[in-house]
Formats: sequence, C-alpha cells, structure tokens
Amino acid sequence: MFNVLVVDDDFYVAKINAHYVSKVPGFRVAGIVHSAAPALAAVESGGIDLILLDQFLPNESGLSLTRRLRQMCHDVDVIMVTADRRPASVHEALRAGALYYLAKPFTSDGLRSKLEAYAQLRGNIDEGTEMDQARIDRTFGALRTPDAEHAIPKGYSERTAELILRIVAKYGADRQVSAQDVSDLARISRSTAQRYLKYLAGNGKLRLTLRYGDSGRPQHLYSGL
Repeated sequence: MFNVLVVDDDFYVAKINAHYVSKVPGFRVAGIVHSAAPALAAVESGGIDLILLDQFLPNESGLSLTRRLRQMCHDVDVIMVTADRRPASVHEALRAGALYYLAKPFTSDGLRSKLEAYAQLRGNIDEGTEMDQARIDRTFGALRTPDAEHAIPKGYSERTAELILRIVAKYGADRQVSAQDVSDLARISRSTAQRYLKYLAGNGKLRLTLRYGDSGRPQHLYSGL
C-alpha cells in the first residue's frame, strides 16, 4: 500500500484529487495539506511514499519544497500536479527530482494511469535484485507514455475521433464545449461523446477545463489547443 500526501492550496481541488487517489487500488490518502510547511512536517513524521504536489502554494512554491526535500534526503517521491505549464517550470521540476509533471486539469483516469505506472516503477526498484538494462529502461520509462498509447485504442473509430476534433476546433474557438454539445453536433450519444472527449483530452489533443458549480461535481468542458 502506497501512502499519498495531497498538497494543494485550493481546498476543493485537494479534496477532488484525494478522492481520485482513493479510487486507485494499492493507494491510500495519508493526508491533505494546503501549504509547504505542513507538507514538510508530514514527511518528517514518516510514512509518506508519494506527494501529489501543487506548484502555487502560500509562502513557498512546490518546486522549492521539492528541492528542499531532496537536500534533506527525505525518501519520498514527488509528482507535480499543477496548472503551471511554463517550460521553465517543467524543466526545473525535472532538475529538482520530480518523477512526473501532470498538468491541471486532469481526469480521474489520467491520474490513475500515473499512479499505476508509479506502482510499477516502485515494483521494479523494490525487487532488490540486480537490474539488467531492459529492466532499467522499463523503470525509467514507467511514467512516460509510450508512442503506442497514442494509437487509437480498440473500440474507438479514427473517423469519429477526427470528427469530434473538428467540432471542438470549430465551436470551441469562441467557447468551451461540453459532451452534450458534441453529442448534438456529431449526432452521437452523450456517453459516446464523453468517452471520446476523455480519450482525446488524455492524449493531449484537447484541453480539458473543470468548472465547479454548487453541486460539488465539476462540469467537464473542452477546447482546442
């Protein structure tokens, strides 16, 4: 079981991310904090395997905290989960020792895939036997999406995917579109539209935005890149 610390200054987003983590077998939410100081205190108390770390925190950035954790030799892994898409920040995260950089907003499936890859990575390392080059390559590539994953998966139609991309590009230029909008315009069921939109956003072909309302469940809206 991997213990995960969720760190985000937005209380609602932190709660959503923790809910996503709790749905992945083998992972447990060990705590939720909203700034760097309690995050460091939680790590120093022990028992944290992985931090889902936002960049924009009060008083100290997520990247600064990551560097401090490395300087203090804490045995904890970091996945950045942030809306900061600046190339310099991504580069600095790599230099600071973050395992991965997951750009907000993301879906439950998007985070699940990275957590499952993390479990695979830890499994490769924790076996304790000498590693050959093939196993080393698998370990270093565990959190990276191979090109094969960008191919259209079984059960999807390339033609439908291209149609949805055209619709979002046309109508999403002025406004974000929902699964219901795409359903009406493409003349497909809402569930099919939703499934394709999630797939295309997960592959980085569309931009996903979560709009939070009074119901507590975010609305998924899509636009072109």
